[in-house]
Amino acid sequence: MSLFGALRAAMQVPELRRKLLITIGLIIVFRCLATITIPGVNGAALKELFSTNGLLGLVNLFSGSGFSTTGSNAGISVVALGLNPYINATIIMQLMTVISTRVKEMSKEGDLGRRRLTQYARYLTVGLAMVQGFGYTRLFESFSYQGQTILSPTTSWPTILEIVVILTGGTIIIMWFGELITEYGIGNGVSIIIMAGILGQVPGAVLAFTNGGSAETFTVFMLAVVGILVAAGIIFVQQATRKIPIQSAQRVVGRQVYQGRSSFLPLRVNQAGVIPIIFAISIMFFPTIFGNFFAPAVGHGGGVIGEAATWVHTNWNPFGPIVWVDIGYEFIYFALIMGFTFFYTAVTFDPEDAADNLKKSATFIPGIRPGRATAQYLARVMSRITLAGAIFLGLITVVLPILAALVTGQQPNQGLYLGGTAVLIVVGVSLDTMKQLETQLLMRQYRGFIH
Repeated sequence: MSLFGALRAAMQVPELRRKLLITIGLIIVFRCLATITIPGVNGAALKELFSTNGLLGLVNLFSGSGFSTTGSNAGISVVALGLNPYINATIIMQLMTVISTRVKEMSKEGDLGRRRLTQYARYLTVGLAMVQGFGYTRLFESFSYQGQTILSPTTSWPTILEIVVILTGGTIIIMWFGELITEYGIGNGVSIIIMAGILGQVPGAVLAFTNGGSAETFTVFMLAVVGILVAAGIIFVQQATRKIPIQSAQRVVGRQVYQGRSSFLPLRVNQAGVIPIIFAISIMFFPTIFGNFFAPAVGHGGGVIGEAATWVHTNWNPFGPIVWVDIGYEFIYFALIMGFTFFYTAVTFDPEDAADNLKKSATFIPGIRPGRATAQYLARVMSRITLAGAIFLGLITVVLPILAALVTGQQPNQGLYLGGTAVLIVVGVSLDTMKQLETQLLMRQYRGFIH
């Protein structure tokens, strides 16, 4: 079923129509909030900061585009932090299920345990949002463009606290929107809000890339070709699975005899999604925060730590205008993505648990002994396909921007960021949302057939 066909069929079902309208309505409210900016911000300095630091552009991408850096109304919106704190809090809670035995037991307590973990993630979100909001105020006080900073260095502490509270409140509001979409709408609310923020940047990014429509036809054509090829590659990898054949044994339950049947265990090639990219961006952004907190050059700190912070403040600029010269940043970024892909896959997929579940259900992999041998086999297969997924993420987010910049003559951090990160999110979220929509339609078709 095509996209428009599925939407047309969904609009004819009252329940699905209500879900779609709730989703669209919350997205519209979110985009309206993104236009409400904090007063006292130097828009020219903000645009200059984002044009010279591509890393901030990626941070803005995952925040849902809360920073308006194009046009004459550049500023910091009330939802500038976006869902970054919530995403980081959720990831931390997932990692805690591996580190803490108590948290792992809580995650297995059913719906009650999941609710408690979600509540803990909300509390952690508030703390992370306040820390991140304060870090942004320090960064904006330190960056100077033509003798002017984004926020005045003489900003009073009550004003800074007010800004931090506003930014934290914006994060809480859109976190709530995301949960409402997940519960009452269609798709994963957090992912849809991030996708809406990305799509909101597309018109301005296209104009910036084409210089207001004055770009060469060949450049625009190459942009379209690269975009189509990237989208096709992402769809191929996102849908790719390694199917492990499994066989269930004959079982006798009471007087019923259940015959054995053949099936398969699907293992996704890109099991981690875009989480490794979020991790890598956080690590790459940490030196910038360190430099702005402790560098004497920006009015903070001193001593050995201050000297180190000054060097970082002056020299650390990942994804700057000449990314193919500063290849060291790209190598670090690529290595971080590879490492975090393996790490997060190990967190979300435990071969021993999978082997135990197969054994408890009287299911086995043909030719592999149940138990430890099955776990070792699954771990070996998962490591191989994870390597393919990690290389794919690295190529899309690191190598592709350099190639696209060389072909089109545009800097990777200008116009549409051709690193594929935005396309990866949009395509991935669209595929997942379409699957959910088709599942809902199929359920209602069967329901109508039965009744």
